Amino acid sequence: MPNIGVPGLIIILIIALIVFGPSKLPQLGKAVGQTLKEFKNSTKDIVDDVTQEFKLDDKDTDTKKKA
Repeated sequence: MPNIGVPGLIIILIIALIVFGPSKLPQLGKAVGQTLKEFKNSTKDIVDDVTQEFKLDDKDTDTKKKA
């Protein structure tokens, strides 16, 4: 998938301005920002959980090897 670039972003902004109007764009931007922040936090939590599970699994494997 090619990069969008500046001209593509300008076209998307113009289309959003036509569809939503200038009064709704700040609200729409805020909602998108909050959604991305929540997605980022959820992804981080999942990665942390998986990493912790691997660490626990490695500790169990090490203790079984020593015994």
